[in-house]
Amino acid sequence: MLSVRLDHSLEQELAILSRINNKTKTDIIKDALTYYFDMLKVKEKATPYELGKGLFGVAGSHDGTLSTHYKKTYKEMLDEKHNHR
Repeated sequence: MLSVRLDHSLEQELAILSRINNKTKTDIIKDALTYYFDMLKVKEKATPYELGKGLFGVAGSHDGTLSTHYKKTYKEMLDEKHNHR
């Protein structure tokens, strides 16, 4: 047996979810813990790439060719800078 203290807002959300899904609060908490533990297991097995793949390119230039055409792009930037003087 385990008792858990929830703050008021979390307890309200749990009660609403319980009514909507016609499940007991206990079943919802068990499902949530099972899901949480499964996600931890996935993270333990995940490669660094898999862990970060949602972040790659998020703050980039949105130009998918930069990694292959960076020399050309850099040369064009330098040419433009030096030709404007």
